[in-house]
Amino acid sequence: MTRIKSWTLTDVRGDIWLDGFSVGNETLRLPTPYDWSIRKRTLRGGLRDGVDVVEVHNGALSFTVLPTRGMGLWRGDYHGLPLGWRSPVSGPVHPKHVQLADRGGLGWLAGFDEWLCRCGLSSNGLPGADGGGGLAQLTLHGRIANQPAEAVEVSVALDPPYELSVRGEVEEGALFCPHLRLTTTYVTAPGSNRLVIHDIVENRSAQSAEMQMLYHCNFGPPFLEAGSRVLAPVREMAPRDNPAAEGVDSYETYAGPTIGFAEQVYFYDLLADDRGHTLSVLVNTTQDRAVAMRFNRNDLPCFTVWKNTGAVEDGYVTGLEPATNYPNFKGFERKQGRVRVLPPGGKWESRWSLEVCDTAASVSALLAEVAVLQSHARAVVHRSPQARFSPL
Repeated sequence: MTRIKSWTLTDVRGDIWLDGFSVGNETLRLPTPYDWSIRKRTLRGGLRDGVDVVEVHNGALSFTVLPTRGMGLWRGDYHGLPLGWRSPVSGPVHPKHVQLADRGGLGWLAGFDEWLCRCGLSSNGLPGADGGGGLAQLTLHGRIANQPAEAVEVSVALDPPYELSVRGEVEEGALFCPHLRLTTTYVTAPGSNRLVIHDIVENRSAQSAEMQMLYHCNFGPPFLEAGSRVLAPVREMAPRDNPAAEGVDSYETYAGPTIGFAEQVYFYDLLADDRGHTLSVLVNTTQDRAVAMRFNRNDLPCFTVWKNTGAVEDGYVTGLEPATNYPNFKGFERKQGRVRVLPPGGKWESRWSLEVCDTAASVSALLAEVAVLQSHARAVVHRSPQARFSPL
């Protein structure tokens, strides 16, 4: 059994909160050549005042966890290559400054600048009145990204491969409303180019509850540039709407920063191996840098690509988004059978990973994986929106 050393950073129920924390090679002296560390601090000043961050560096890959913002990931870095994007929002923004109902339910956008942002848990699509859900007024992408964690723990395995972990619990609920709990764990090993995300969503109510989850994983330069491509084993793909249909001939390829570009969204049904494993890859023009997302269709059957190649100042970014559903209005997704229902005490679980490559050989290996899965079927690419993917 692997020996593990753990530290509690926050525990609301136990009235525990650490203002600062640091552990690394200099304290544990693990027999690894990588200079790893885990640090916790609280940001001060501006809209970020009071936001807790947990910064993990495994010696090659670094990432910053935001317990104050639903355990999302703010920024990352791999061998000097930045992970994330440059948002017009100067974040991370404390949730107290985000009014979700603003701008007709689009207030979520006022806090959006993360590398990885979860959308859910009760809903994750467009805003509006949901008659099927008790006349609830839904806001864009749900509430979980603006809910502070109730408990945060970090741990280090004392045996090979000496995994570094950050675990958090986030509650989403209210009186007379669904009560869902997200428990998430980020895991990486010293020197690794890989980050594993393990999520469990539990229904804490005595009644059944609907659940939706979408992982809004966002990338800008240097992985996104003119000529970058998003590659995945496509069974079927359709544009969300007419603006996306206008760009369907280049749905795999990205333009450089373009002033006034209107976002384009594409919905994918991906091929997978016999265990449900699949992947998507964002690769740069020269094919020597790439980021990959590996996930399982049994947990995350829907995949969305958000192309927003506007000016850098306005947010030059793409989102690669595995999910339980497509980010349409919840009522539409319910009719399509893509809204999960958890019984009392029921759970939904997913384990997926982010992988970064910075050599031509490693990128080539990723693209070969996509090609092998794609060889099982010819991609069906629709030139117009389709009824099973989005409202017509």
